[in-house]
Amino acid sequence: MALRPKARDRALSGGSAADIRDPIRASWSRARRHGLPPDAYLPPVTLYDDELARQREEHPLSRIWPLLRRSLAGLTADPGRLLFLSDARGHLLWVQGDTATLRSAERVHLLPGALWSEDAAGTSGVGTTLATGRPFQVFGAEHFLSAATAYTCTATPIHDPASGELLGILDFTCPERHWQPLAIPLLDTARRLAQSELETIRLRAEARVSTRYTERIARRLGTRSAIVDARGRIVRSDPPGWLPHHLPGPPTEGRLLLPDGQPVLVERLAAGGLFLLIAEDSAAGALTTAPLRFRALGLRRARLEIAGTTHELTPRHAEIVTTLLSEPGGMTARAITEAVHGPAGRPATIRAELARLRPILGHRLASDPYRLTGDVEADFLDLDRALSIPGTPIDTLLDHYRGPLLPGSTAPRILALRNTLHERLRHRVLATADYDTALRWSM
Repeated sequence: MALRPKARDRALSGGSAADIRDPIRASWSRARRHGLPPDAYLPPVTLYDDELARQREEHPLSRIWPLLRRSLAGLTADPGRLLFLSDARGHLLWVQGDTATLRSAERVHLLPGALWSEDAAGTSGVGTTLATGRPFQVFGAEHFLSAATAYTCTATPIHDPASGELLGILDFTCPERHWQPLAIPLLDTARRLAQSELETIRLRAEARVSTRYTERIARRLGTRSAIVDARGRIVRSDPPGWLPHHLPGPPTEGRLLLPDGQPVLVERLAAGGLFLLIAEDSAAGALTTAPLRFRALGLRRARLEIAGTTHELTPRHAEIVTTLLSEPGGMTARAITEAVHGPAGRPATIRAELARLRPILGHRLASDPYRLTGDVEADFLDLDRALSIPGTPIDTLLDHYRGPLLPGSTAPRILALRNTLHERLRHRVLATADYDTALRWSM
């Protein structure tokens, strides 16, 4: 039986109402504890324009949203009906509906970028599904906010099929009088379809990574290696059978001692949770821990030496490696994008370039955040350290400086690093007692 508006008003004013469902009472109680007023209040809109676009682009469900829209097209065909997909915090990222319905929904902040978690919007399909972790329906007056009582919301959570992590909430919203009794099973079918597609995408990625890295690393190092997922499951090993089917626990980057006493090196391959595991045999251990040597001062095409092989990098790859070396703690794809392309850049472009760098860097390029692992020697970092030591002889500083950092690059981070190094060196030279050297730098 639907909750009557008068019963809702009475209950929210502190009176009693016997026909309120227990889960709704519990949700209203949580909303009160968050200090939300039920009337004259709308959920906050916290994501706008570029930030909303970034969240959409980077969200794991971005590739699934078109599939969800198609599979639920019949449910949302009539006017007045809306389909939402939120992230795991309750931000509405995607909204589907006809133009008039979308315009009407915007007036109550049912729009992309709005936050509909329980602590921001009280009882709702998205918020209460987040709070309870299970599919949930909220009918009309059961909404905590008066602005939402004209709608009935049906929502279901979508989880990562591999890790079980909550990815977002799929929500179907319609006018209260148009309630659809089949909404929950239809959304559940769409959820299963979405999770199946996520699993297919994951398996394809695992296959690509296995082929690209395991065999290459084994050939180069002549040692045992494997690809492991975030749960510790062995996706592929070379040679087969040198590891159990599953590690004792989820892998973490660094050195790991297996139960049989075998030392291995674990490196993250991708933000999706795949790891490279290499047995630290004597020859392999020496190569996996060998330093990277990077030369970029005075060179338009930087050089990278790794495992005894020298690579001449493309200008873009040189900018990315230099940027990563300048931030040893790691960087997100968005931060690298802004450092290389500026605010107008697209993270997807940088991710593609990082993927092209992996055949060169292999497991030394870690992700989440992106960074270079192990020992790294870089000429511009050597110069930076020498400049930071008071009393470093000028001749030593000039020996380090073979020219500007990546001359010709206009990447924002490279420009900043290049100018900073040049000015620091210039000031040190001008302060020297060697008149001839100072005169050359002042001209």
